[in-house]
Amino acid sequence: MLDMTDSTPTSDRPFNVLGIQQIAIGSLDKSALSGLWSGLLGIEKVGDYQAESENVDEDILRLGSGPHAVEIDLMQPINPDVSPKVHVPTLNHVGLWIDDLPACVAWLTEQGMRFTPGGIRKGASGYDVCFLHPKGNEAAPRSGEGVLIELVQAPDDVIAALS
Repeated sequence: MLDMTDSTPTSDRPFNVLGIQQIAIGSLDKSALSGLWSGLLGIEKVGDYQAESENVDEDILRLGSGPHAVEIDLMQPINPDVSPKVHVPTLNHVGLWIDDLPACVAWLTEQGMRFTPGGIRKGASGYDVCFLHPKGNEAAPRSGEGVLIELVQAPDDVIAALS
């Protein structure tokens, strides 16, 4: 049986979490979010992303530069009646840079981690990603403990800068 409360660092962990890659914020209408984050706060918009399979229309902002930049995704659902509901909760997910995503996923799976469907795939910014499910289940009891967590394969320059 897995000890769900064990937070002891494990020396056999085959990966490192390097830092925050992104935060994703959702709303039924992202225009107010854009007005705040880009307009009032002046954070640069660097792209757009739409995916019907993910039910998302998002503005991609970047805070900072180089490997230390943090992405801020402002999301609205393409269809508010369809899942996933990217606007619920408003703070949709946190993304973490991972130095070896395949090793991370394999190891966390062995530890009983539940992932969302889809496995490792290309994310909105072009990096390989996968998601820790916010809730565990009987087959995989470990989870994001109520938070959707995106694991993002860090590119070489980010690994070098943040290791």
